[in-house]
Amino acid sequence: MMRFIGFIFLLIAVVVGCGWLDYQHAVDQPLLIKEPLTFEIEKGDSLRKITQSLGSNGILYAPFWFQIMAIVGGNADKLKAGEYELEPGMTARGLLSTLLAGKVHHHTLTLVEGWTFRQVLAELGRHPNITATLAGKSHHEIMALIGSTHEHPEGRFFPDTYFFTKGTTDLAVLKRAYQRMQTVLDAQWSNRAEGLPLRTPYDALILASIIEKETGRANERATIAGVFTRRLGQGMPLQTDPTVIYGMGEEFDGNIRQKDLVAPTPYNTYIHTGLPPTPIAMPGAASIYAALHPNDDSSLYFVSRGDGTHVFSTTVKEHGRAVDIYQRKKKKR
Repeated sequence: MMRFIGFIFLLIAVVVGCGWLDYQHAVDQPLLIKEPLTFEIEKGDSLRKITQSLGSNGILYAPFWFQIMAIVGGNADKLKAGEYELEPGMTARGLLSTLLAGKVHHHTLTLVEGWTFRQVLAELGRHPNITATLAGKSHHEIMALIGSTHEHPEGRFFPDTYFFTKGTTDLAVLKRAYQRMQTVLDAQWSNRAEGLPLRTPYDALILASIIEKETGRANERATIAGVFTRRLGQGMPLQTDPTVIYGMGEEFDGNIRQKDLVAPTPYNTYIHTGLPPTPIAMPGAASIYAALHPNDDSSLYFVSRGDGTHVFSTTVKEHGRAVDIYQRKKKKR
């Protein structure tokens, strides 16, 4: 009898030992994937459903032991919802740690310097992993949802790459971009050069948006800022084409004609002195810095060379010669 009982205990020990070895092998076995794979846990999914999905999609070597591992560790109801990027070489143990930590996959959205608010909304609407909530809402309604009822939306959002999880709303992304612009603008305004003809941070934002549209050359921003700053200080009209184009809206077909330069829109800086009423695009940090730290030279005019750079002049006569040279080249081309 004692011999039989001993045999039973030995058998149990062998079974338990084999089970333990199988368990250890299973949880430290790499996932059955050969390339990165996105796996999603929906909100409310049970451990059983998650495990079944991992098994049916051919991800886990031994789904049963994965489930046991989560239960034994007291983590059956602690796996976090979201998208996860699974990598080849990750083990079942590592996968469980990832799901418990909520290390979800992040998507990106890039808002580009010089974009208008209309372009920002279009980009948000196109993104497949952003939940649309703003379709059909007016600009005023959108700004009210952001918490800024009396502000015009143009230029109020900071151009950058934003990371977010699947299902994030378009409003949530906009709020982040709005708050980031506020932070950047306030910080730069507090360190501005002295004697600028700008009364408020909003004035700086408007000027920075014009600089952003006038040049993409880093070495020209401060020089162009200097031209506009001196014109503002002397009461001269800014005479900048990007503001005219913005005022034309959808009527702009790629060309500015003489009639456009005298059209009485609020953004026509050929007939109105001072800054236009709002920004005309989203300026980046470099353009904001330039607006608040303009070059201190004497140039009052500039004309495009047609290659992305500009010729700067101090007098009308010099400017006239530059215009004649480069406009003639443009016409020949």
